[in-house]
Amino acid sequence: MEQFGFPKCRKCDKGDLVPLSDFGSQGSSIHYKAWVCTNPDCGYNLKIRNGDVYINEPIMSGVNNIRSRHST
Repeated sequence: MEQFGFPKCRKCDKGDLVPLSDFGSQGSSIHYKAWVCTNPDCGYNLKIRNGDVYINEPIMSGVNNIRSRHST
């Protein structure tokens, strides 16, 4: 049986492009919303937002987006 891997990143040719999923504003899952290179030195990314395709947007840490589970 043939196995398929992720596509190679054509920008750096070192990493693979892997899909990421997210949740929409109504809570439904959105599969393959973004593709990012696994090579941290590359940073290539492709994202779909509201039907538009964005290439190489800045990548930010999600540390500041952690939501508290307890309301005050």
